[in-house]
Amino acid sequence: MCQDETRLGLKTETGRVITAGGVKPIVSVQWPRKAFWLYGVVEPLAGWHFCQEYSHFDSKNFQKFLDALCVELGDDMAMMQIDQASAHQALALSWPENLIPIFQPSHSPQLNPIERLWQFIKRQFKGENFSNLQQLRQRVQHELAQMSSELISSLTCYDFILEALFYEALFYASS
Repeated sequence: MCQDETRLGLKTETGRVITAGGVKPIVSVQWPRKAFWLYGVVEPLAGWHFCQEYSHFDSKNFQKFLDALCVELGDDMAMMQIDQASAHQALALSWPENLIPIFQPSHSPQLNPIERLWQFIKRQFKGENFSNLQQLRQRVQHELAQMSSELISSLTCYDFILEALFYEALFYASS
C-alpha cells in the first residue's frame, strides 16, 4: 500500500483554460486560507483506498489514521510505503503490528503513487469556489465515492514501484 496526505482548502485551484484566440479567460478566484488535510492509503493493484479527514498534519493525527487503518485491515498484514515526513517518523508513534512501514527516499513525491490520486481529485475542482469548508468536504466525499477501483488502479499502478515494493517485501520476509 502507498500512503500520503494532501491539503485541501478554499483557495481556488487554477489551471489552463482553453479560449478563442485573443480572448483572455475570466475566472473568479478566492484566497481564504481555511483548509483541512486528507490522509489516505491506496493499494494500487486492487484499486482499494481508505481516506480520512483531519484538521491538520501532525504525528497525533497520523497515529489516529494508523489506528483507523489497522481496524479497517482487520487481521490482514500490509506493507505501507510512506514518505519521510517528521509526523511519520515521530518517536511517539505506535506502529500497529499488522502494518510494516517502508520509507521512500527523501524529497521524492513522484515515487508515491497516491500523489496521482491527489492530483486527480484536485483537478475536479479546478476553477470552482467553495463558500465554506463543509461544502468542499461534501464535494471531496462525493468524488471519492464516485471513484471505481479500476480508476484508482489506473491512476496509481506503476510497475516499477510495485516491483520495488515486492522486492522489499521479500527482503523483509527473509530477515
